[in-house]
Amino acid sequence: MSQNEFFQRHKETLDQALNAIQPRDYWTPFSENPSPRAYGEDANQKGEEAFKASLNSYFELEMPGIVGEVAGEESPYGIEMNVRYPKVDHEVLIPEMKAAMKAWRDAGPDVRAGVCMEILDRLNKNSFEIAYGVMHTSGQGFMMSFQAGGPHAQDRGLEAVAYAYRAMKEVPETATWTKPQGKHDPLVMQKNFHIVPRGVALVVGCSTFPTWNTYPGLFASLVTGNPVIVKPHPGSVLPAAVSIKIAQQVLKEAGFAPHLVSMIADTADAPVTKELATHKDVKLIDFTGSNFFGNWLEENAKQAQVFTEKAGVNTVVIDSVKDIKAVARNLAFTLSLYSGQMCTTTQAIYIPRNGIKTADGEMSFDEVAQALSIATSKFLSDNERACMVLGAVQSCATVDRIKECESLGEVVLASEQREHPHFPNARIHTPMILKVDASEKDKYSEERFGPISFVIATDSTEHSLQLAQEVISEKGAITLGIYSTDDAVLEQAEEVAMEAAVALSVNLDGGVFVNQSAAFSDFHATGGNPASNASLTDAAFVTRRFVVVQSRRHV
Repeated sequence: MSQNEFFQRHKETLDQALNAIQPRDYWTPFSENPSPRAYGEDANQKGEEAFKASLNSYFELEMPGIVGEVAGEESPYGIEMNVRYPKVDHEVLIPEMKAAMKAWRDAGPDVRAGVCMEILDRLNKNSFEIAYGVMHTSGQGFMMSFQAGGPHAQDRGLEAVAYAYRAMKEVPETATWTKPQGKHDPLVMQKNFHIVPRGVALVVGCSTFPTWNTYPGLFASLVTGNPVIVKPHPGSVLPAAVSIKIAQQVLKEAGFAPHLVSMIADTADAPVTKELATHKDVKLIDFTGSNFFGNWLEENAKQAQVFTEKAGVNTVVIDSVKDIKAVARNLAFTLSLYSGQMCTTTQAIYIPRNGIKTADGEMSFDEVAQALSIATSKFLSDNERACMVLGAVQSCATVDRIKECESLGEVVLASEQREHPHFPNARIHTPMILKVDASEKDKYSEERFGPISFVIATDSTEHSLQLAQEVISEKGAITLGIYSTDDAVLEQAEEVAMEAAVALSVNLDGGVFVNQSAAFSDFHATGGNPASNASLTDAAFVTRRFVVVQSRRHV
């Protein structure tokens, strides 16, 4: 096949993606509905069969430097996985990836974009297999695993391709430079401009969103000419492995070395990320995870451009509402979805201690807190539906954290352990809501990862906004929500959002939730507060992955 065939095949979709960037309206080429009409009558069955075929077996990938096997994933749903992956000597792999980079670089933006688009297309066709892998490694419920792990992750990958392609195509390949010299002949030079990749890229995956947080960095680096090593979290390897196998197949069909995209798996007992991250030939790093390790990467991986998404204290300020039941229902879903294990889930809810105004009259602080508790309990009253929304808790450390945090405040809503109707050994825990005073800042101003949130009694809405700005500026956040019927308060909140560099959601009481983020419309994180130093996806996320090298000569 000609190397340009994939580009021609997907040019229309790429053009649509490029057009979608500017208006930022809803657009996606990948259906989020796991229906037979969108994916085929037997897509679900084939995906589940492919997932089960990976269990208790060796997962093959094409990479130089394989020296053994590595395993260790455990499903939060309690099923036996025992998938074994190649153990790789990175000192063998990285030089081979560098050697393969020249052909990939010289292929040019069109060919690289075409290959990336074909990879995304095939990932979409394998969304069910990936969904089962995401579900049984991250603990997400199946529907969320399908949507966030499949089409929504693919949307983010495509968004990165579109931004990067646009940035590369804005650089002309050639130019003729003519400078007048009065009576003399003009100076004329021919100039050539080359898009040159930085070098080997490293994507450090997270345990909770093994594809959604991996694809943006993977595709942004790959389309700009950089070979990519994916280092998945030891607890969530399979979805990354499936994705990499598909990428390798496409690269090989296009005539490139399959190991331009490779995977290095490790275990919690024998981690390799620090060695990889400080390797002299690793020039790009994408990381999602803890503040501790994200800060370490920023401080120690000096040879690389480092893009991090870390932890923060996501916040909601309640000033006044039209319909408290609608607000409480919306927040109940936000707190329950995936057991609060999202980088966007609200943790701190500020409410004036003197209460709030509603369309039905005044509500006290305790009544608002109780409304949140009742709405959450009601929402989770149907156990089967609750388990679908909650999913399973990915890490035992999160289960321990729920217990440890019980003493941090007055329990408004206790966390319950539930039994999953289909997976009796699953770790299922409902949200816990604690009541604290604004003066107890040390309790609510640290991220408490998991289904743990605080209702915080403040002196006033102004005090709430002040605390929100202080905590977010110091500790970071990806989301901020405001509920108010007062335009002046909404203006204040908009100012706080700009000062703290955090995305703001206003009066969400319907089918959109503060912890959701839509590709091609929402910028996920800003890069402007301690929760992240990068945004998905803006121009800065892609342009630092290549340089422009020029040559010039007299004509």
